[in-house]
Amino acid sequence: MKSKLYSLAGIVFMLAPAFAADEVLFKDDFVGKLGDGWTWVREEKATWRVTDKGLEMRVVPGNLWGRANNVKNVLVRPAPDTAKGEVEVSVAVTNRPTHQYEQANLAWYFDDSHMVKLGLELVNGEVCIVMGREEADKTRTLAKIPITATSVRVRLRVAGNQIRGQYQLGGTGPWLDAGAGDLPAPPQGQAKISLHCYQGPPDAEHWPRFSEFRVLRVGK
Repeated sequence: MKSKLYSLAGIVFMLAPAFAADEVLFKDDFVGKLGDGWTWVREEKATWRVTDKGLEMRVVPGNLWGRANNVKNVLVRPAPDTAKGEVEVSVAVTNRPTHQYEQANLAWYFDDSHMVKLGLELVNGEVCIVMGREEADKTRTLAKIPITATSVRVRLRVAGNQIRGQYQLGGTGPWLDAGAGDLPAPPQGQAKISLHCYQGPPDAEHWPRFSEFRVLRVGK
């Protein structure tokens, strides 16, 4: 869209192009309770809680990467239709993992075997931003970026069948690219948005926190 020049009493000024603002489709700060529309896959009530700071989930042993698909407390809600325009999903995550592959994720989720995840994970002693794609339980890592922060904001942007992951260190500042690719093709079912944690240590209680969850329709 091009800007246009106008003249008023000999003064030339520019009329900037108009852009549509992002539309907030859903938001949840997880204060006191979960917002409407969330459901659990394999809920274990003793290992999640809502505090005045957000949603906390204990990272219990179990897995969602590959064939195991046995982790508890996979929180999901329906995703907006990306045929109507680009969708952005974001959340603030705090996680201090100590166990190999211990992680807290935001995911574009169809089922346990088809998803794209983005989150904070411990890999070989380093806290990393990890983005991964899974289709029919076949996994592929799209990004593994070592960081020093234990609090980040992550977002997934989905347009058609393409997905892009980004993150903010400390939850502020510029958005940094993590990875991108195409969505997995599930056999059936509507896309969902998921928050989940897995690969927790069996002998310690770790409670990653999620807050400031947002779903937007991206403006043009």
